[in-house]
Amino acid sequence: MSIVFAVIILLCLFALELVYFKLADHFNIIDKPNHRSSHSSVTIRGGGVIFGLGAILFFFFFGFQFPFFIAGLFSIALISLLDDIHTLNNKVRLSIHLISVLLLFYQWDLFAMPCYWIVIALIFVIGTINAYNFMDGINGITGFYSILAIVTLYCINSYITPYTSSALLITVGLSLVVFNFFNFRQRAKCFAGDVGSISIAFIIIFLIGQLILKTYNFSYILLLLVYGLDAVVTIGFRVLRKENIFEAHRSHFYQYLSNELKWPHLVVSTLYFCVQGLINCFVIFVVKDSLILSLSLILISAILFLSIRFSVEGKTKLLSKV
Repeated sequence: MSIVFAVIILLCLFALELVYFKLADHFNIIDKPNHRSSHSSVTIRGGGVIFGLGAILFFFFFGFQFPFFIAGLFSIALISLLDDIHTLNNKVRLSIHLISVLLLFYQWDLFAMPCYWIVIALIFVIGTINAYNFMDGINGITGFYSILAIVTLYCINSYITPYTSSALLITVGLSLVVFNFFNFRQRAKCFAGDVGSISIAFIIIFLIGQLILKTYNFSYILLLLVYGLDAVVTIGFRVLRKENIFEAHRSHFYQYLSNELKWPHLVVSTLYFCVQGLINCFVIFVVKDSLILSLSLILISAILFLSIRFSVEGKTKLLSKV
């Protein structure tokens, strides 16, 4: 992709985001603070719609590549946007999610593989989508963390193993630049909403899946290790406290740092970005395709994360139901 064309796409994405802001303001698509929120002012919800729009621009401008992935992304983004506007029936929402994931699998040509791979992929995809959605709770975290993933995947595609369209990576990256321009602020202009967190999770899953299927290197899952640790460990603590893990909460570590310790949102988002950045470098230059090193990295990271949480939050808070 030429620099001129990239600039044109960037300007188109800015224009589309501003049009969405006008529509969101007109139709009252806003996020009002409540007792679980990490923000204190009314803000436009669903600014992450730009991720799906960016992927659609790629589809039409670059030869209609990956049609089943785009169809799945459009479906899951649309149902998530409607859910942002008005809470939908869980059966309807989950049905569309399942259809979208199956379209993703078809694009990967996963149905040609043994059934157990489909089960493993289903657990990974559903888990990652939910983790991304749970982790989208403060300014900057989704956009900044995701742009790190896209930049890392672009570098792998360009310098190590070509596995996907560089135009897709660049277009998605530009959509993240636009979103971060409005979200990576002390007082955000917009939030990603379910449409944003779920869409970008779907896109990143597709790209990591392509990379794994090309290289048979499962270490690349660790490009999302920080989100995975926070999500899985938090669920574990909630189970130990006998809480309903399906209810909304503020138990993630990033939420504790933001809400209890009053760390600025952008500081917490940058911390998660930096830690994951170090892990990404380790995965690419040290771990490579070593299963032993991958498992060692997971174990060491988990021990360090648990130690930090117990040290910062305390055993009583983490294990006792208030």
